[in-house]
Amino acid sequence: MKKNMIKIAAGAAAVLLMSTNAHATLKSEKVTLKGNMVVKYNKLPSSVDTLKEAFTEGMFYGRIRSNMFYWDWSQEDYASGGKQKDNKNMGIGASLIYKSAPLKGISGTIGMYTSQNPSFFRMDAQDVKYSKSGKDTFSRSKVDSGLGYGITVLGQGYLQYDLAKTSVKAGRQMIETVFTKSNDTKMIPNTFDAIALESNDIPKTKIQLAYIGKQKLRDHINAHDVIAFNPSDSWNENDDSAINKSLTTTLVGTNNKLIVASVTNKSIKNLKANVSYASVPGVVSNVTLEAHYAIPIGSMKIVPGVRYMQQMDNLNAGSNVASLKGASSTQGYTNPTSLDSSLLAARLDFKQGAFLGRLGYSKIADEADIVAPWRGFPTGGFTRAMAQYNWYANTATYMVRLGYDFGKANMLPGFSIMGRYAIQDFDDTKDSVAADSTVIHIDARQNIGKDMELKFRLGVVTADNSTVKSNGTSIKTDYSYNEYRLELNYFF
Repeated sequence: MKKNMIKIAAGAAAVLLMSTNAHATLKSEKVTLKGNMVVKYNKLPSSVDTLKEAFTEGMFYGRIRSNMFYWDWSQEDYASGGKQKDNKNMGIGASLIYKSAPLKGISGTIGMYTSQNPSFFRMDAQDVKYSKSGKDTFSRSKVDSGLGYGITVLGQGYLQYDLAKTSVKAGRQMIETVFTKSNDTKMIPNTFDAIALESNDIPKTKIQLAYIGKQKLRDHINAHDVIAFNPSDSWNENDDSAINKSLTTTLVGTNNKLIVASVTNKSIKNLKANVSYASVPGVVSNVTLEAHYAIPIGSMKIVPGVRYMQQMDNLNAGSNVASLKGASSTQGYTNPTSLDSSLLAARLDFKQGAFLGRLGYSKIADEADIVAPWRGFPTGGFTRAMAQYNWYANTATYMVRLGYDFGKANMLPGFSIMGRYAIQDFDDTKDSVAADSTVIHIDARQNIGKDMELKFRLGVVTADNSTVKSNGTSIKTDYSYNEYRLELNYFF
């Protein structure tokens, strides 16, 4: 199997390198697919005068996609009761989104998504618990219940009111902020049942407000609490990979809300500044300050950036909550009963034509782990590499990223490549936290025409296999692995 995967990877790379009849940016007449997989609508329905026209003059946006995953552990341990078993998954499906035409500023959007899992490239039903990144292409809860693979869900469904440059949405929607992301890198986006406002009426300023009642993760059929973890039914509550497992349904209930506020300003030339606030009342709050300043030097731009997060405990539970791994995993934490913590991240970008270089650094305070189960990764854009969670307490990460757009350079139309190398220095004294590791992450993308994108992704993680736990005898698990992904997106 491993030899076959190497052949698949090599073949994918060959296709990417040979496919030159394409464009560097996937921008069709109707949509643009950004690098972070957010879809921007280039063509929207025009305003109408009657209710009938609101529906007849609406527009459909179609998308066919495929995601293939293979995870190859360096050391499998499932036979002795461990969690590491080589795994494979694939999703093939589509989405169809309909936007009605605005009538007196009011419009609606509904989006259906489906992800089907071919039997030749998926885990057996009894082995779904071993699935890693590919788990987001299906519902583990559904498979575990004997209902089979494949899910079809309402991914978006909201009403919208626009006035001048302000938009209010109510219903299931994507919300892109520092804390919340659609993270649409699999088959179905991460969405929120919410009331959200975005305003650009103040010059060079964007204001975002959101009151979120529920979250629906990518592999879930139904929405669920925004933060609660249910140990006895984890696959039906918030089971995001970054969930704090000590914030159980017993401790915090199942009716939590998430409040988000964000202000981004570009009034000062070359400076982009943001202040953001998020709160789950009675549980945890977070204030984030971020700024990026572009310094032109000839044909190059040097852009230093910084992000600071302050996390505040509102729970005062008196129980162990500091570790994302759960209440019984706080050995080595300075104050196990507090969520108070902070994060500092910095980066230095070098941009020139088709080239982008980045140096990144992040450090988490030696307090609590950062609470962030809403797919807005705290270190994202600074030091986070594919499938990595590096916001555990007392973790430092150093990252180098290089990227080149061959299409933009008029060398290979539609082809671009990006690579990251990260050093993750975790806290060896915390038994629940992984051993130190290095990460190599490569993305190679080929756009084919204006409507199709093919992307090959590779992640190579090499972990220290000799880190001794606090008992002085046990060794931390060697979680070294290689991960291969192949993605296809076609818009119509």
